[in-house]
Amino acid sequence: MDVSLLDMAAQAFFMLMAPERLAFLALGVVFGLALGVVPGLSGVVGLALLLPYTWDMDPFTALAFLMGLLSVVTTADTIPTVLFGVPGTVGSAATIMDGFPMAKRGEAGRAFGAAFSASVMGGLVGAFVLAVSIPIMRPVILSMGTPDQLAFCIFGLSIAAILAGGSPLKGLAGVCIGLMVATAGDDPQTGTLRWTFNFLYLWDGLNIVPLALGLFALPEIADLVIRRQTIEIDAAGREDIRRSQYDGMRDACRSWWLVMRCGTIGAALGAVPGVGAAVIDWVAYGHAARTEKGASESFGLGDVRGVIASEASNNAKEGGALIPTIAFGVPGSASMGLILGAFLIHGIVPGPDMLSKHLDMTFTLVWSVALANLLGAGLCFLFAGQLARIAMVRIGVLAPVVLAFVFVGAFQGSRAWGDIIAVLVFGLLGWVMKRLRWPRPPVMLGFVLGEVVEQYMYISYQLYEWNWLTRPVVMIMLVIAIYGIVRPIMRDRAARRRAGQIAKRIFGFRRDNLGGEFIFNAILFVIFINTLIISSQWDEGARLVPQIIGWFGTAFVGLRIALDLFYLPAPSLGAGQEPGSAAASAGFHFDNVMDYGDLTQTEIHRRGAVYFAWCVGFLLIGQVVGLLPAILVFLILYLKLDSRESWLVTLGVSLPLWAFCYVLFHKILHIAWPQSLLGDWFPALRITQAYALF
Repeated sequence: MDVSLLDMAAQAFFMLMAPERLAFLALGVVFGLALGVVPGLSGVVGLALLLPYTWDMDPFTALAFLMGLLSVVTTADTIPTVLFGVPGTVGSAATIMDGFPMAKRGEAGRAFGAAFSASVMGGLVGAFVLAVSIPIMRPVILSMGTPDQLAFCIFGLSIAAILAGGSPLKGLAGVCIGLMVATAGDDPQTGTLRWTFNFLYLWDGLNIVPLALGLFALPEIADLVIRRQTIEIDAAGREDIRRSQYDGMRDACRSWWLVMRCGTIGAALGAVPGVGAAVIDWVAYGHAARTEKGASESFGLGDVRGVIASEASNNAKEGGALIPTIAFGVPGSASMGLILGAFLIHGIVPGPDMLSKHLDMTFTLVWSVALANLLGAGLCFLFAGQLARIAMVRIGVLAPVVLAFVFVGAFQGSRAWGDIIAVLVFGLLGWVMKRLRWPRPPVMLGFVLGEVVEQYMYISYQLYEWNWLTRPVVMIMLVIAIYGIVRPIMRDRAARRRAGQIAKRIFGFRRDNLGGEFIFNAILFVIFINTLIISSQWDEGARLVPQIIGWFGTAFVGLRIALDLFYLPAPSLGAGQEPGSAAASAGFHFDNVMDYGDLTQTEIHRRGAVYFAWCVGFLLIGQVVGLLPAILVFLILYLKLDSRESWLVTLGVSLPLWAFCYVLFHKILHIAWPQSLLGDWFPALRITQAYALF
């Protein structure tokens, strides 16, 4: 690392040491710990919730805030994983194998100590891998031209085939959805208004904040509300967990070489876009099971080394995932897609600028990951028992509180009622996609990279026309991308050959697939066809990217429909999975999937309809009395009528939360609230005076 890089690293460290930035980093860590202990609320949901509140921060503070949360979610998710056998996030699933058996025999504290120690050590390994990668990436990235960068973006988009798990066509179609949404608004090249539907709100394009909150936050809360499951702590969870945490800390220190190996595995796999947290901890766990002495007899029965291997890897992955995100604008995970969204909010373009003009910001990310892991592990050691209680909060109380912050957060997008409407629309879309096992991360990936892809495509076409496709780097990346897409088909033929089905009839009409997914696919197909027809009338610069997206989207969705209706899958493939995917045979899906237990489809849909009716109700209440008073009204009505809480609980939750929102958003942040019907009916009554009524 040369002197200039060391200077930038030192400069970034001292900038992060500013009291305000340290405070926001710590606040992000606290939020991350709280989210990690609530099963179902992942780091992606947390980032979506906090993203709008970074709008008025400087870039360094905003990134420290977000990385503080993201770095420690997989530290706190150990608590429900060990105590209840319920993974806080998908990245802690392997920890159950040995952590839960340890808790059942009274060693939860030791499991916590080992997990927290391994987490902080693994997180530091991830930060180190990121730091040493910067001088290697820098000369490579700075030597790339616009077509080369476009090729890397296309490769990143093709990773959606992996993000989709067993449904690569769904992932690619999801990318097309995100790309098409990203083209909405005033075209920067020609001034053409695209996909605005005569709504002034859409002239500047859709903001990432309501889209992120809608796709990820609302569906997760919906599933928790529909399931209505409250975790009960058992005898193992009531032990004095602080008493034996130090034994676990000593276990992690004795297994330092295992921590280093699994941390390196986590960072390396995290740097591969699309691999995801759901895979990394299992790979590290399998490595430990094969290499540790006596592991074959003890792993899965409460061996502390299994906990150490899993936790070291899943905390190291965030440092690795930042590598392709910074260097190429290719998110290494779904959460990195939201970090890219933060880049865009603050006018930062990933790629060469992050390794030249914004090198200090890149090192801020490195230091944030390292400090957040240290702080998060320390807080977990001190407050593991208290944090465990968060997992037992009734969803009837938790849901309206989170929803209130979702709606106010969505309003930070462009501070218009359109933000609230957008979050509801994308929330419903996200829930439907989740129910139909359509992966949501590819949609976010397409939206985040949409502006960059269109810019690079326009410049490349203007300079080289279609000759940019013949450049060596472009050709190599496109071949790799195509191979990643075609590989599932090759695997399917291999699976059929092993099953002796190659010579048999593999086509036939599948009437049983004429259900909800077919309707959803058909609607998407019609939408993509319409985008082709409408965009064909625009100027060349405005229609270039929408036409390409439209053709690919039509092809992907059309092929998906054809496979659903006429392709007979191999016996090893599960329902809704496409041929050939290795993930298909394992039922793999890179998105959170809720198990509704014995609930009928009718009951699931009924509860979902009630949930979204409450969300629409918040919008209607806000239109009448104003957004800030609507928080109080919504909380009281939801807690009393839907959750059926006592007046003591209802007012005890609603009034302090509303007071907090009033002080934070109105008095400190001075948010300009939208006009309401109350203000229209009584012009002399300022909306801020109306707040005094409450």
